[in-house]
Amino acid sequence: MELSTQELTKEIVNILDSKKAEDIEVLRIGDISILADYFILCTGSSSTHVKALADEVEYKLSEMGIEPHHIEGYRGANWILMDYSGVVVHILYKEAREFYKIERLWADAENIDVSSLLG
Repeated sequence: MELSTQELTKEIVNILDSKKAEDIEVLRIGDISILADYFILCTGSSSTHVKALADEVEYKLSEMGIEPHHIEGYRGANWILMDYSGVVVHILYKEAREFYKIERLWADAENIDVSSLLG
């Protein structure tokens, strides 16, 4: 199945929401970076929750025939990065998210209203 980066972003946000990810944010970075079109950030309440969120995203997308190009940080489960080319998912444990403040690094990016993607 071929999804646009916008459709893939919506799909991932809904998967994360269904597994109770906290503080989901979507940044449209395509205009300011060649890294991706979208960054999705969310917080897990524990390292187990962080892994469960990553597992669910990988499982649900795999069912659709969509595989990540790269996954980093799974073993430590403090910050798991999932690279789906045009969409990069950052699943962070609360303390890691507060420490790294990725949103501040990408302050020039457009912040997408997550509620418009749910459902």
